[in-house]
Amino acid sequence: MRSLFYALLAALVALAACAPSGEAPDIADDTPVILISIDTLRADHLPAYGYRGVETPALDELRRDGVLFEKAYTPTPLTFPAHSSLLTGVLPAIHGVRDNVGYHLDKAKIERGELPYLPWLLKKKGYATAAAVSAYVLQAKGGLDTGFDLYEDSIEFRSNTGLGGLQRPGGETLKLARGWLDSVKDKPFFFFFHLYEPHTPYQPVEPFASRYASKYDGEIATADRIVGDLLAELKRLGVYDRALIILVSDHGEGLGEHGEEEHGVLLYDEAIHVPLLVKLPDAQLAGSTVSKPAQLTDVAPTVLSLLGMDLPPALKGLPLLDLARDGAPTRRIYSETFYPRLHFGWSELASLADGRHHLIDGPDPELYDLAGDPDERTNLLTRERRLYAEMSKELESYDRTLAPPAAVDEESRQAMMALGYIGSATGDLDGPLPDPKSRIGSLDDLKKAFQHSARKEHLEAAEDFRRVLAVNPGMVDAWEFLGRSLQKLGRNDEALEAYREGLKVSDGSPTLAVAAASLYFDLGRLDDAATHARMAAAAHPSFAHGLLAQIALRRKDLDGAETEARLAMGEESLRVGPMITLAEVLHARKRYEDALDLTRRAAEVHAKREVRDPDLIQGLALIRGKILADLGNAAGAEAAFQEEIRLFPADIRAYSNLAVLYAVSGRPERVGPTLKTMVEASPTPAAYAEAVKTLRALRDPASAEALLRFALGKHPGSPDLRALASGRSGR
Repeated sequence: MRSLFYALLAALVALAACAPSGEAPDIADDTPVILISIDTLRADHLPAYGYRGVETPALDELRRDGVLFEKAYTPTPLTFPAHSSLLTGVLPAIHGVRDNVGYHLDKAKIERGELPYLPWLLKKKGYATAAAVSAYVLQAKGGLDTGFDLYEDSIEFRSNTGLGGLQRPGGETLKLARGWLDSVKDKPFFFFFHLYEPHTPYQPVEPFASRYASKYDGEIATADRIVGDLLAELKRLGVYDRALIILVSDHGEGLGEHGEEEHGVLLYDEAIHVPLLVKLPDAQLAGSTVSKPAQLTDVAPTVLSLLGMDLPPALKGLPLLDLARDGAPTRRIYSETFYPRLHFGWSELASLADGRHHLIDGPDPELYDLAGDPDERTNLLTRERRLYAEMSKELESYDRTLAPPAAVDEESRQAMMALGYIGSATGDLDGPLPDPKSRIGSLDDLKKAFQHSARKEHLEAAEDFRRVLAVNPGMVDAWEFLGRSLQKLGRNDEALEAYREGLKVSDGSPTLAVAAASLYFDLGRLDDAATHARMAAAAHPSFAHGLLAQIALRRKDLDGAETEARLAMGEESLRVGPMITLAEVLHARKRYEDALDLTRRAAEVHAKREVRDPDLIQGLALIRGKILADLGNAAGAEAAFQEEIRLFPADIRAYSNLAVLYAVSGRPERVGPTLKTMVEASPTPAAYAEAVKTLRALRDPASAEALLRFALGKHPGSPDLRALASGRSGR
């Protein structure tokens, strides 16, 4: 398929003969600049690049009005590092971001002028600046917000979801930015707009879900419609014609062509070749094409040069329009991925591509002729030794030194060292590691394990994860989800051991720290929970501060709880989970009306979401019920507890609160059936323990002891139930 695509593309380019002339475009130095990034978008899946499997009218319009760069490459197939290069104009070795977590852009270096950063430079020029992003990995906490007047990143964190699933629809992101666009339409402004479609999980909206057999293509069509909405908004505001608009992707997608379904592990063309379109004011150079290789690090110097600004010395990229001029160099473009090393214990890879030849360097190097073999199936390394030696020597000039992830404060780092999470196993960055393509089949095994998890077949999932880890002990993601599967099975000690092993091999992965912190909290091990929450704070601040607030609540430290809850919310107050936590704190402080108002605000924010995630409001009706109960509104409290039970039938907290409400409001006959429903909905030791503690609190020791004997018969090894039996636990 790709061979035919490239042949057609070459023919179309030759016939069109539409390279831009050498004449410089006429651009005012206060021109509005819009940078659109469509995450995970392969160039060869767009009609503008010859593909016929999807319709993209908005992108086609930009192509007609702009300049297409047919051979543009990303420096890395990972979202945060690639966008860091896009906005700084330098390679990852210089800006320091090598993975989606554990790294950050250094704001101090940007502000001192040591690291170029496009938003900061434009802000200093007098531009209004804003960003609206659709992925959690691009949140402001990574340093990307430097120089932005507005950085809209209010994406909720969920501890039971991989990073790729922490996203929001691009339409919702655009909706949150419309007011700002309207406010700056008559000013020089820079707007960075990021869409996460078509990143996994592929969930195209209608009519595209029904129209396209490929869900990936359906998501591309979804993204195109959102881009079309943005272009329509720019036209309505009178901005489109006079604006400089650049559309690009951060990386492509494997789609199984070399054994990788998604991206990050391999560096074949489908992962690093990205679309790049530049629409100049008044559609200058409309419809033209540039065939010289380009890279994401060319975007920042392009904007600065077109606006007549000096280029910082650190920028090694070229203004994109210079590539069309006579004598422009045909460069080899560098790409890298450390994802295999950091996540799987496999070797990192690096590559050079010049639009014709592509060298992928690793333990088993590969050299391909992209013109004759665009699918990269025939390794020419043994036949093209001279070319291989030349490209290898050039590749050696790039800094491929890896600093390990270290996004923690010194106190947390010391705690991680004390727990053995730093400087062990594959956290050691020296020594030979397997070539990723030799182990890529393990991703199929990992996928099968995830499928078992999705079907709630937790025993089968755990067995699959163990098989994967037997061959790949450095696979951090497998340790995490093995722990989650074991936790679902009630094997908490084994789950904690899995998390600890994963933390060791990853040098303290913040995602694994989240999982461990949550489980320690559920087990009542508050000191351990707090330690692991702090390990995750740099990467997942809303989670960490939220859990620290819950820990402070358990310890009756209401001042500390409120401080942490407000840190979890952040300034924009658009995250539902932290609002629920703060409402709990205010309830504990007997600030009932403030707490109730916050629950209303949380419900309103959730209701306005384009796609509502019910998991985000878990606990919302519960805390509203507690507040109403304390205010003497028994009917309202009962309705709220019933609503929580309806939405989350396996969550035991609402049942016990409802049972207590029945007892104190003169309906004791309903206590037993409510607790019976609880243990039927969640037949776990924790549910039985909660029922026993509730009966004891209601001064019904006979029923409590009878239920405890029954529960111990079903779960004789439960530490919680045995503690209740020995009198060590109770309300």
